[in-house]
Amino acid sequence: QVQLVESGGGLVQPGGSLRLTCAASRSIFRDHMMGWYRQAPGKERELVAAFTSGRSTNYADSVKGRFTISRDNTENILYLQMNSLKPEDTAVYYCNGNTVVGGVEYNYWGQGTQVTVSS
Repeated sequence: QVQLVESGGGLVQPGGSLRLTCAASRSIFRDHMMGWYRQAPGKERELVAAFTSGRSTNYADSVKGRFTISRDNTENILYLQMNSLKPEDTAVYYCNGNTVVGGVEYNYWGQGTQVTVSS
């Protein structure tokens, strides 16, 4: 079992920055696809940024050039640096780890951290 714990959310003004942190209970980065998702009120959960294969990354079009995903494999921590935040970035942000073993998919989620962008 893997536990993911997010932190770093909060209230920020438009144009501001936040850095989200996701701490994993054990080393999973090597064999799991890791990413950040978000869910705004009344909307479906959507991918924000993720590591795909190796160190390749994928970003939602709405955050390209503003958000950066990174990780510390030694400390088992995933980061999301968010710059130039906009009100439409307001959502609960979730850390996700995903892998397939023997044809069975394992999907892990953190509890989420609220990000509110408002003046």
